[in-house]
Amino acid sequence: MANFAKPSAPRFSVEVYQNEFLPEGGRDVHAIVTVTSTGGATATRITDRGSAAVVIMVDCSGSMEYPPDKMRGAREATAAAIDTLRDGTSFAVIAGTHVAKEVYPGQGRLAVAGPATRAQAKEALRTLSSGGGTAIGTWLRLADGLLRQSTATIRHGILLTDGRNEHEDPAALRATLDAVAGRFTCDARGVGTDWEVKEVTGIASALLGSADIVADPAHLTEDFTRMMENVMGKEVADVALRLWTPVGVEVQYVKQVAPTVQDLSDRRSEAGPRAGDYPTGSWGDESREYHVCVRVPAANVGQEMLAARASLVLPGAAGEPSATLAQGLVRAVWTNDLAASTAINPQVAHYTGQAELAQAIQQGLEARKLGDVGGATAKLGRAVQLASASGNADTAKLLAKVVDVVDAAAGTVRLKAKVADADEMTLETRSTQTVRVKKT
Repeated sequence: MANFAKPSAPRFSVEVYQNEFLPEGGRDVHAIVTVTSTGGATATRITDRGSAAVVIMVDCSGSMEYPPDKMRGAREATAAAIDTLRDGTSFAVIAGTHVAKEVYPGQGRLAVAGPATRAQAKEALRTLSSGGGTAIGTWLRLADGLLRQSTATIRHGILLTDGRNEHEDPAALRATLDAVAGRFTCDARGVGTDWEVKEVTGIASALLGSADIVADPAHLTEDFTRMMENVMGKEVADVALRLWTPVGVEVQYVKQVAPTVQDLSDRRSEAGPRAGDYPTGSWGDESREYHVCVRVPAANVGQEMLAARASLVLPGAAGEPSATLAQGLVRAVWTNDLAASTAINPQVAHYTGQAELAQAIQQGLEARKLGDVGGATAKLGRAVQLASASGNADTAKLLAKVVDVVDAAAGTVRLKAKVADADEMTLETRSTQTVRVKKT
């Protein structure tokens, strides 16, 4: 493990967990790369306290009035989020329908958080009313325009919706996400049970944020406060996981596997000869884990090689080199020791199972929606088995609301005849949340 951060910079570290031993002719190398940030003071492209800009996008479509507590809860939650803003943070509020409208401060500007602007913003929330359709891409484009004015390094959106994106072509939303990705991060929330899980999770995934359901509007204030506290804790923006590989080595995939599963493979941008950057977004005091798989050339027993170098980097400004925060090495060693070459590293095994768990839940719920009882039972049974084996108690509890568990260890389940929409949507939305490997 190496750490290149200066005392004045955020302290990043990288640890690599793997079984580097391969049998003769073996080619696939798996490693879990654990990245930890412990914050810090200021450095190049590191935020000062207050160097953040946040835009809150509130769904004001007609459906937000039914029941009335949705609109009321959205106003109260947005007010609580505004109260959580640190002094000096730039911010704005958008009302989203089939068009996007500035609620505060207006005139294409961002306000600067302080006692007076917080009070003004909360007063402006009184004007929020429901009516119209839903075109989320317009909300994101307006947020992007506002955030691009700011010199803050942390640029973030919070998006709340209660319905499907019915007044915009799916291709238009996708084009918007492609256009704004990398310019700001965004947390997305669905309130109630009439919204589309894949839309909300797709927005959060594309913009490197979190997604969740708030089935009861009464819990919006707590959720918005927690989200804003998390944003205020971010200190480093635009961090990339850079993977360098020697000649002849092919990257198979790069996935974030904790705290959530997120495949980054198709988000690679070239960063020089045999190197590619995978975006990770903004960091505070936290730890994340990534599963890296590379394919090396076949070799004979006794040979060894550097299979990959994983680094955390801050891309430099125009004309400036990137800064390396920390790095770790992935190795390959060929052996005829059968026990050594067939052993699976505990971290690799654990997170491979967590990724399979997320996939099994998603496939099982899709089969259930299609009326495929056998397929749904098999997939959700496998999910129960994986959740039990890995100690993922939260996911196990969510699964138990969708299936009757006969034998968790064996994955024997029966589909429940009736499942509340909120329970099914919660399981689907949170299917990618993982648990850390148990340290022994």
